[in-house]
Amino acid sequence: MPDPYQQVIDRLTPCKKVLITTHVRPDGDALGSSAAMHLALCKVNIGSEILLLSHLPRKYAFVFNDHGVPHIDAEPAIPSHFHLDHYDAFLVVDTGTWSQLPDLQQRITTWRKPKIVIDHHLTQEDWADVKLVDTSAAAAGEIVAEMINRWGIPLDLALANALYVAIVSDTGWFQFSNTRPQTLRLGAKLMELGVDTDRIYQMLYQNERAERVALQTRAQDSLELLADGRLAVMTIRKEDFHQTRAGVPDTENLINIPLQIATVEVAILITEPLDNGPVRISLRSKGQVDVARFAEQFGGGGHARASGLKLSTSLMDARDQVVAAMVEQLGASRAAASKR
Repeated sequence: MPDPYQQVIDRLTPCKKVLITTHVRPDGDALGSSAAMHLALCKVNIGSEILLLSHLPRKYAFVFNDHGVPHIDAEPAIPSHFHLDHYDAFLVVDTGTWSQLPDLQQRITTWRKPKIVIDHHLTQEDWADVKLVDTSAAAAGEIVAEMINRWGIPLDLALANALYVAIVSDTGWFQFSNTRPQTLRLGAKLMELGVDTDRIYQMLYQNERAERVALQTRAQDSLELLADGRLAVMTIRKEDFHQTRAGVPDTENLINIPLQIATVEVAILITEPLDNGPVRISLRSKGQVDVARFAEQFGGGGHARASGLKLSTSLMDARDQVVAAMVEQLGASRAAASKR
């Protein structure tokens, strides 16, 4: 069976310029992995640009700005001057589904250049020419780091910083269950290269705007405990954004707050969009429920413990549909457990 790492290297090696992108509303793994790919390609004399489908989040901007990583801002729309003719390959990191790449499917599907996916999510679509997917990896950054190693590209401080942001973001600073021994070994290796872990921690976790903290308070005020305390539901409405002056990027990681409650097995965050688009629903699990499989019934997906979906309906209809289905799921999982 062909080695997917080598397949990616073979597809990228002849390129003069690569278009890199990642999912809409990028997190630290998406941005750190994208930046690392750009920096690695530079070392083998391959040019690249990163197409961001959402504005570069303020808290992660240092990953790009510290090392001069170029990007094209495609929010609210892909710029008119953007042309695929300038690139020799299309590389997507941290997602493998078109739903996470708005406005790109029609442009890319008929494009006759290599299409490559590097990802660690369970939910995938079969549109890429080469898929490097490792669902056991804690972060896409782990896979990117391994590919850089196999390519023989030496790590420097810039690459180490980008990769460190990627892995600590998706592991909750090595706290989440996806953290593997090799994740910690990679983290140690990056630290040995000089990563300033204190600065990165402050940038990621002690650098919030007052508006985000106000939105967090609103989310917590909306908290409902259902199914005998096993399900936590929080709802953020348009008026919450307006009154706190927060934005959609400020919702990142709010979903994890209810998991502090001992009885909670699943947390749901329902977000009403500001642009009249679909309602966004984030799901987190402590492991009793596979929320990736749950999300798939609504057209979403992700990881077993962290996933999401979108519903083109009203806020309350979306809430009612998903909450009712999750209450039923929790009931079924409890019944199954009692029979063991």
